[in-house]
Amino acid sequence: MLKGSTIDIVVIVVYFIAILGFGTWFGRYVTTTKDFFFGGQRFSWWLIAMSCIATVVGSYSFIKYSTAGFRYGFSATMSYTNDWFIVPLFVLGWLPIIYFSKVTSIPEYFERRFDKKTRIAGVVILLIYLTGYIGINLYTIGVAFNSMLGWDIMTTAIVISIICAVYMHAGGQTSVIMTDLAQSGILLIAGVVVFVLGINYIGGFDIFWKSLDSSFKLPFSNFNTPPRFSHVGIFWQDGLSNTAAFYFMNQGVIMRFMSVKSPREGKKAILMVVLVFMPLTAFAVSNAGWLGRSMVNLGMISQNVNPDHIFVEVANLIAVPGVFGFLMAALTAALMSTVDTLINAVSAITVNDIVKEVKPNQEDAYYLKWARLVAILAAGLGLAMVPIFEGFKSIYVAHGAFTAAITPPMIVTILLAAFWKRFNAPGAFATIVGGSIMIALSIKFTFLIAPFDHGVAIEGYKYMRALYGLVVCGAFGIITTYLTAAPPEKKTTGLVVDSIDAAKRAFKGTGEPNDHIKGKKATLTIHVENIEGVRVSQKIMDRLKANIGDIIYLADSRWWFGGLRSVKLVAGEPHSEQDRVVILSAASLEEGNLDPARLLRAEKII
Repeated sequence: MLKGSTIDIVVIVVYFIAILGFGTWFGRYVTTTKDFFFGGQRFSWWLIAMSCIATVVGSYSFIKYSTAGFRYGFSATMSYTNDWFIVPLFVLGWLPIIYFSKVTSIPEYFERRFDKKTRIAGVVILLIYLTGYIGINLYTIGVAFNSMLGWDIMTTAIVISIICAVYMHAGGQTSVIMTDLAQSGILLIAGVVVFVLGINYIGGFDIFWKSLDSSFKLPFSNFNTPPRFSHVGIFWQDGLSNTAAFYFMNQGVIMRFMSVKSPREGKKAILMVVLVFMPLTAFAVSNAGWLGRSMVNLGMISQNVNPDHIFVEVANLIAVPGVFGFLMAALTAALMSTVDTLINAVSAITVNDIVKEVKPNQEDAYYLKWARLVAILAAGLGLAMVPIFEGFKSIYVAHGAFTAAITPPMIVTILLAAFWKRFNAPGAFATIVGGSIMIALSIKFTFLIAPFDHGVAIEGYKYMRALYGLVVCGAFGIITTYLTAAPPEKKTTGLVVDSIDAAKRAFKGTGEPNDHIKGKKATLTIHVENIEGVRVSQKIMDRLKANIGDIIYLADSRWWFGGLRSVKLVAGEPHSEQDRVVILSAASLEEGNLDPARLLRAEKII
């Protein structure tokens, strides 16, 4: 049955047009592949944090977790509130390694840390992972629009993929980050709106609360039941494998954190994401399911409702014309904010790990052209995956089964590479290839998972395959490493956690790192001269705690730009002019999209 009114359809169409225009407009800030993939490494922590939320909340999130909330209650939030234990590994190890080593992709890191064949194996796994993720998001939005408008799932997926590909083609990472800033706000607001309107429709919070069974109100599911949503299954598949994949393996998220102006900003971003935004997100994406269960118990919704349609059913029931359109636009925002990131990631890997290897030493414009072309092709590859996910019983099972089967080899390889200096190339290759083969065999021969099943029924093996994969991959990596020679020093310097200082020196390229003491920021007026780098007065150098040769970050003083107008330059000899003057070239102003009539905010990076 058709959901919504003409006004709702108009709201959705207007949203499509607005976000398409918003995303393509930021293409004017993109002139190089560095801009296209990493946004020029200039953005502030709060912008990246908001963008990460828009990335982690895909269209599958509202549908998937509303469905889980409808079936299993408050325990549906488990998947979004278990990221905290990953933070130390990411903040103290992986983030500074990838940032200071200036890798453009995870496969590139594999070649520098190991060898060429490990890089190739990483490219294959990552492209499968990313295109599969695009596919499941396109499939989910197809399910939602099928429920709302009766549109064919594949037709919807095609329309949405075209919109995402168009603004990704124009603006790359900058378009992703800026559109996601808008979309993350829409997502969180939509979650709150659903709950407030739902409670009002039911008749108050007391009625809502009393209509739910006590088992529905528990924060965690039972240990190994039900098989499709047991605590142990969700922990190994979502809590460990999927969370580690999100922060360590997902090229789109890696590119987010490579876009910050400094690792210090990246640390602020991830703490904000994990401690504040993820709990809010868990509430936003799950509460329609809780409301739906209450409404079923109160006779407001049929007992025979399709759980995969519960978000749309609740939104249509509680919302007045126009508001329902806004909620469906939010669902679309969730899709687009995730798919644009994944498309950009596929483009980055294809260009940096395939095109540049086949056609080295070309002009940057050549690679930028390829990046934009691949952005369109990536959307097409995601579409090809949609029929595969249509074969699963539910979106939750489809997503869980996919990540459990794909992520363990890469997760184990990355963690061992970053935190174990002895880990070598044969061990890494055996982990990826041998682990992937064993996981593939477990799909046919499920008895392989039995020793790791923790008593779940065979239906839960789709999730427990994650634990099986982690153990098998770890065994391949550790045993092979100890049976072969230790890696040479050049394969670990700057690429493992105990040599981050070496990575910092290579990153800076002009002397010892100077990031132990954080100076204060300074607001300065611009003076243009034909010089290399940037010059400030000795007083400002002292305020910034900067030395000659340090990297200075200059940004438009209006904080709400979030680094969109900024540039990094090497500090030269202090000048003798007025203290509040900064001297830089016209070329640097153009590079940073800076207005010479505006004040600049200066701070030392390293």
